[in-house]
Amino acid sequence: MKVSIITVSFNSAATIEDTIKSVIDQTHPNIEYIIIDGGSNDGTVEIINAYSDWISHCISESDEGIYDAMNKGLQKATGDIICILNSDDFYVNSDVISQVVSHFKRTKADSIYGDIQYVGQHDTSKVIRNWISGHYLRQRFLFGWMPPHPAFFVKSHVYKSLGYFNTELKTSADYELMLRFLFKHKISSDYLPELLVRMRAGGASNSSLKRRIKANLEDRYAWKLNGLRPYFFTAILKPLRKINQYFSYSTVRQNSGQSNNRKKEYV
Repeated sequence: MKVSIITVSFNSAATIEDTIKSVIDQTHPNIEYIIIDGGSNDGTVEIINAYSDWISHCISESDEGIYDAMNKGLQKATGDIICILNSDDFYVNSDVISQVVSHFKRTKADSIYGDIQYVGQHDTSKVIRNWISGHYLRQRFLFGWMPPHPAFFVKSHVYKSLGYFNTELKTSADYELMLRFLFKHKISSDYLPELLVRMRAGGASNSSLKRRIKANLEDRYAWKLNGLRPYFFTAILKPLRKINQYFSYSTVRQNSGQSNNRKKEYV
């Protein structure tokens, strides 16, 4: 199965090399790597160009925001499976994509998701919080649940039939897309109980109380856009679910993958 990985960036010179290296070191033999840059002027493009032999498509031009950039990448993607890895995220080891593809083959699901770990912006060995997704149950969306977008892998036919990111939303288009795919249209999904992605803390929707409130309002609007009615407490529970993420990752999860010496850890 061919996997398209899309990275979007803008002035990401401090982090994008970690992202690129984690992609090009994947053991899966059939990867299409797409980078959509928003016209960076801080050296990001020069770093991307240094790895041009491993990049299938690269665009550097102004855009209308992160979700517009993601849509550009989706338009370029030709893989059977599509995933998005932002320029401050990286795969935890070199076998992530192989694991995901094997899980798709085993389950025949339309989508697969795993776990992610938030780490320090400057010290990626410092764990901030752990997002352990848990097994899939559609109704959990009503209780504030969602899969972590950086560890969400979807078959390309789903995007073709159900659409791309809604750029009307500025911080919650990933939530709206997963709500549309999983809850509204009920595509099949399965949980891969493995740590797949490390993500530097400090996302746009969580960097301040004001932005968190704005994101919460957008979350509510995502339901309205799809003609859906959540419970009155759905949007309240969504940020509250993050409290559990500050507890330690289980010993089993911490050790997963370490027994296979082919796996390369990125810290």
